[in-house]
Order: sequence, then structure tokens, then C-alpha cells
Amino acid sequence: MRHRVSGKKLGRLKDDRAALRRIMIKQLFDHERIETTRAKAEAIRGQAERLITLAKRSADGEDARKVHARRLVMARLGNAETVKKLFDDIAPRFANRNGGYTRMHKMGLRQGDAAEVVLLELVED
Repeated sequence: MRHRVSGKKLGRLKDDRAALRRIMIKQLFDHERIETTRAKAEAIRGQAERLITLAKRSADGEDARKVHARRLVMARLGNAETVKKLFDDIAPRFANRNGGYTRMHKMGLRQGDAAEVVLLELVED
């Protein structure tokens, strides 16, 4: 039974999963769209949307709150350029949106292993 078990293992160890999620979220924010398997897209989608919400909410706060939010995102992503793009470009774009910042398009099956491939992208308003 899978009662109260959260997340997907993705066939990897814990550290490998964390690295994969960090890299894929960075790529999503840098390129604003990535093509990956459906399982990986579902695994990172929620975390990416939480980071966008955190960046969006900190925009209205005082300076200490802004710095704290940037430090939290920096600890999660580990790349200053991506954090800057998230807070300066991506979060203001979704200021009037209450969630649902990403969209998944089915691309079909991958040739080699028949894995379902999707295009995960940031929604354009």
C-alpha cells in the first residue's frame, strides 16, 4: 500500500533524484520549456510552481522578506542567474494569476523505450 507516500522515485537514489529535480527546474526557468518524460514532468511541476508562487508573493513584501525569499530559492536551485530571472522576469509575468503557471503537452512515445514524452512549458498570458 502507498498510504501517505509522497513523490516519485524515478528509478534513482535520493541524491540523484534531488539533483535531477534541481537541474530540470533550472532548465525550465532558463528556457521556459523543456521536453521530458511524463513522470519527470509530474515530479518537478509542483516544485516549480511553488517557487514561482514564492517569488510572486515576495514582490509585495518588505526588503527583508524579499531577501529571505531569494535565499530560499537560491538554496533550492543553486544558481544566481536563474534566481534573478525567476524574480525579475517570470514572477512579475504571473502577478495576476492564481496558480497553474505550467502546462504539459503530450508529444507521443519515445522511439527507444516507448516512454511517454511531454513538453512542459510556462504558460503565456
